[in-house]
This record gives sequence, structure tokens and C-alpha cells, in this order.
Amino acid sequence: MSGGIEALQLKEEDVVKLLAAGVHLGASNVNFQMESYVYKRKPDGVHIINIKKTWEKLLLAARIIVGIEHPDDVCVISARPYGQRAILKFASHTGATAVAGRFTPGTFTNQIQAAFREPRLLVVCDPRTDSRPVTEASYVNIPVIAFCNTDSQLHGVDVAIPCNNKGAHAVGLMWWLLAREVLRMRGSISRQINWEIMPDLYFYRDPEEAEKEEQAAAIQHAEEQPAAPPQYPSEWGGSTDQQPGEWGAEPMGTPSLPATLGATEEWGASREWTDTAAPSATKDWAETKDWAAEPAPKEWGEESLQPSSDWGTSVTMQDSTSGGAEWA
Repeated sequence: MSGGIEALQLKEEDVVKLLAAGVHLGASNVNFQMESYVYKRKPDGVHIINIKKTWEKLLLAARIIVGIEHPDDVCVISARPYGQRAILKFASHTGATAVAGRFTPGTFTNQIQAAFREPRLLVVCDPRTDSRPVTEASYVNIPVIAFCNTDSQLHGVDVAIPCNNKGAHAVGLMWWLLAREVLRMRGSISRQINWEIMPDLYFYRDPEEAEKEEQAAAIQHAEEQPAAPPQYPSEWGGSTDQQPGEWGAEPMGTPSLPATLGATEEWGASREWTDTAAPSATKDWAETKDWAAEPAPKEWGEESLQPSSDWGTSVTMQDSTSGGAEWA
């Protein structure tokens, strides 16, 4: 597809990147439709992919993407974690629409669905893992570009880019090369100047590994910084310079203590604590009176009522009886 154009030829630095990322390493099995992309087979059974054909198909896919008038009509999909970061970066650099993670069935065919889309082009990371969007795209006549390994099935795939779609570095590098070629064909970046975006930005990163790296960097940064010297307050009672125009500009004098608090007499001189009389012993109530010897109190009614000497008082029943007897 390069057509003998020098600018579209595969560069040596790109070949080094492809070999270092393991893009040329295929699977141990091979599909009959992918046999034309296999260069040879290693003694351990792994098939080697022809990198030249990989580059030619990459240029063809970039030309198709550039031919779409609106970049957001290009939909890139990856259900594998290794390709999710790569498609998100590809979408941010080229303006495509990314679907990372699980694909909702009916996105391309069910019009009453909230996530319904009508893209003009579909790019998938693995036709086997992303078989559902590939099948739905075939129902609505959407062309499909796929990164295919030697054992991938090409049913529903229009343009197959042969590469290793199982390695984290290989997948990230292929999406980076595709994004760079799309931007070069659009004229956004120059072919004489290297792209400022590095391929590492497209590589998958383990969340636990990234967290460990951040913790190690924080510990190293804390060890490199010298400890701050302790801050001690100034002398107590020292004068503080006040700036004019601020609160408390007038110097405040030391508050004077009351005269009674100035010189107090010594406690030991005023009274001897040893001369204080001891408290009297508590009186024993049991010794004063024998409660058991006391006679029992009389019942009410047995007590004799004494006549009162006062004439104004009432006369009891006994007095009235005795008086009546005398008169009789």
C-alpha cells in the first residue's frame, strides 16, 4: 500500500519498536485465512508474522480512517483490559468514539436503546473477544477493521491487521502507530519531526503496580527533603514590636497586681497547725439512757386525763360524772 513512496516506507526505528514489543510473535495455531500473513514457524511452534504486511495493512487502515469526514463517526472498541487504555488515548488524539469495557448488546441495532450509535467505521482490538460488536456491525453494513492474530477468525472483518493482539506492549504499540499515521495523513503532525507522544502512554498499566510506584516515589521524595528545624516561641514577657495602623498599636503595659496579693504573711507565723484543738469525741447515746428499762408506752385511751385548772377549758367526761355524784 505504500506504492513505492519514500515517506510511507517502513523505517528502521519502527522495525526496532515492533520487534521489541513482540508484534511479530503469533500464536501456536493458525487460521487458514491468516496463513498468507505468516512468515515462518519457530521450532517451539510459535508462528512469526510478516512485519512488512503488518505495516501495509496499517497504512490501509489509516487511509480508511482519514477518509471518514467526521472523526467521531469512527468507533473503537476493546473489551480486554490490555487495550482499553490504548483506545482511550487513540480516541483523545484522533477524535474517535471509544467504548472501553463491556459492549452493550443492541448498541448498533436497537434504536430505542439509550446507548444507540450509528458509526460509519468500527475498529476492534480482537475479533474473538469483541465478536458481538463485529456481528452487529455486519447486520447494519458497518465496515470493520480488526487487529488479528494468527488464530483469529475473519468472519465479519473487512480489514485485518496481522499482529500480536495478546501482548500488552504489542497492542499499545499498534494503536500508537495507527494514531500517528492517521495524524500524519491528516496533516496534523509532520513526518520529518518525531511525534511528541511516546508509545509508553498507550501501554497497559497494572493499577496495583502503579500504586506501588507512587508510594515508592513518595517515600523517596520524603527522604530527600531535609527535616525542617523546630520552631521555638520567643521569650515570654518580651516586648513585641507593633506596626502603626494595626490592632493593638499602643503598647500594653504589664498589669499590676493588687496590694493584698503583693506581700502575704507567712502561713506558719500566723497560726501553729499543731496547736489546733482536737475535735471532741462523739457522745455515745447508748450510755446515757437504757432504752430497754423504759416502761412500754400506754395505749391510747388508757391515759388519765388531768383536769385543767383553767375554767375556760372544757370539762372532761370523768369530771362531769364525779361532779354529778357530789351534787346528788
